[in-house]
Amino acid sequence: MKKLLAEFFGTFWLVFGGCGSAVFAAGVPDIGIGLLGVSLAFGLTVLTMAYAVGHISGGHFNPAVSFGLLAGGRFSAKELVPYIGAQCLGAVTAAGCLYTILNGAGTLDFSQPGAFATNFYDVPVYNGKAFSMGSAFLAEFLLTALFLIVIMGATEKWAHSKFAGIAIGLVLTLIHLISIPITNTSVNPARSLSQAVFTGGLALSQLWLFWVAPILGGIVGGLIYKFLLQRDSREIS
Repeated sequence: MKKLLAEFFGTFWLVFGGCGSAVFAAGVPDIGIGLLGVSLAFGLTVLTMAYAVGHISGGHFNPAVSFGLLAGGRFSAKELVPYIGAQCLGAVTAAGCLYTILNGAGTLDFSQPGAFATNFYDVPVYNGKAFSMGSAFLAEFLLTALFLIVIMGATEKWAHSKFAGIAIGLVLTLIHLISIPITNTSVNPARSLSQAVFTGGLALSQLWLFWVAPILGGIVGGLIYKFLLQRDSREIS
C-alpha cells in the first residue's frame, strides 16, 4: 500500500506542479515563466518526488515508465496494474484540484487546442505550426524511449545512484524543451489522461496517441538498455 500511495502522491505532484505551471504561470504577460519555466517545473516535480518517495516505490509516476522498467527487467508484472491505477488516480486528482482553482477565477475556456495543458497533434498552437499525427507519434515514442534509457542508466547499481533523481529531472526538462511546441509534451499517459478528462473534445479524442506512443517507447527503451547497454555483473570496472 505504501508503494501505491507513493506513486499516487508522486504523480499528483507531477501533474499539479507541471500542468499547474502551464495553466497559471506560463502565459502571464511580462512576468510569465514561458515554455522554459514549464519545462523546468516538470523536471523539478520529478526530481523532488524522486528523493521524497522514490525510495518507497521506485519513483515511476508514469505508466510508460512502469511498462519500460517491466520490459527492462526492473519491475514485477504483478505490480503493473496497481501502479498504473495509482498513477492515474493521482494525476486525475491533481487535475481536479487545478480545475477547481481555475474555476474559482471564472476563466474556464477549453475551446482552444492545448487549453488546460492538454496534449494535441494536427492543430496549430505554437508559431502557427501543426505537427502531423505521425510526427507527434514519433516524437513521443523516441523521447519516451530515451527517457527510459536515462532512467535505467541513472539507477543502475554501477552508477552514482545518489544523483539519479537529478539526472532524471533534467532529462524530463530537456524532453519538454524539445517537444512542448510539438505535442505539449506527454511522455506520460497518466498526465495526458488527467487533463483530457476535464476538457473533453479534441484532447479526449486524441488521447489514444498519448497512451500508445509513450508506452511503446518506454518498452523499447527498456529493452534497448537491458540487452544493449546494461553492464554484466561479470564485467570488470
